[in-house]
Amino acid sequence: MALVSAVIPTRGRPELLLRAVRSVLAQTLRDIEAVIVIDGDDPPTERALEDLVREDARVRVIALETSVGGSDARNRGVDAASGEWVAFLDDDDEWLPGKLQAQLEAVTVLTAPVVIGTCKIIARTPGSDYVWPRRMPEPEEQICEYLLARRTLSRGEGSIQTSTFFVQRALMQAQPFKSGQLKHQDTEWLLRVGRLPGAKVMFVNEVLAIHYIEEERASVSSRANWRYSLAWVRSDRHLFTPRALTGFVFHQIAPEASEQGEWRAFPTLLLEVLRHGRSTVRDYAIFLAMWLLPRRRRRRLRDWMARRPVLGTLVHSR
Repeated sequence: MALVSAVIPTRGRPELLLRAVRSVLAQTLRDIEAVIVIDGDDPPTERALEDLVREDARVRVIALETSVGGSDARNRGVDAASGEWVAFLDDDDEWLPGKLQAQLEAVTVLTAPVVIGTCKIIARTPGSDYVWPRRMPEPEEQICEYLLARRTLSRGEGSIQTSTFFVQRALMQAQPFKSGQLKHQDTEWLLRVGRLPGAKVMFVNEVLAIHYIEEERASVSSRANWRYSLAWVRSDRHLFTPRALTGFVFHQIAPEASEQGEWRAFPTLLLEVLRHGRSTVRDYAIFLAMWLLPRRRRRRLRDWMARRPVLGTLVHSR
């Protein structure tokens, strides 16, 4: 049995997966295992892992006959894991060597009944690197509002990314990822578990992982589908405070609709917030910016600001 199990769902990206798995095996904490769940028939990925399985007994591969999706693939990995603790890693991300050791030391000193371990990341884009999150939660700030009630135009202000999750396996078995959830899988889990009595997020205030974003490759979570996102908000509205609902609709769903050229979504989303959210003038300004500035232009603006520290500080300031 291992102390910590790294669970990595994957499909069709063997080269990226190998980078992720090697970052697990390079951890300073040695009492670990890497549980790789291949989500459906994928012979190239199975072949790519053969040498690692042969060379390191800590690597375990679970090859599913048919695809079950990211949520259920992670849940399968948790069920197969032997560790007391589980850490999740996306197959296109990687960990820095001290990640698991630092998180283990941080979470084991807490006495809270529900502990969600996380850390800072390098968000690596084709244009620049960013350190996320840009701020820690304020005292008594609810997880949903920390994650979703954005105060600035750019991403990464409040962030708990899946590749930073560090939790007890017993918690994941009691509160698995929502089966069949196509998008926002980590957000749904965080909002749901964050509502449990005594839930506490433990941040290690160090950069311990690299999260690769905005690459020109397809993934379910990166495809714009504002109708699915809105349907999820409506079905799980109980997970959102009014401020969090406003943030999610204005700052996440609106860009998806804008990217699809769905201008008819504008009044629909606005009405959703007026009925169920709580917003400020700043929220409406960001909402308009999401519609008027295409995603590529926002990215270029963000990268340009990052190369000018003074301007970047002003853009990201509260």
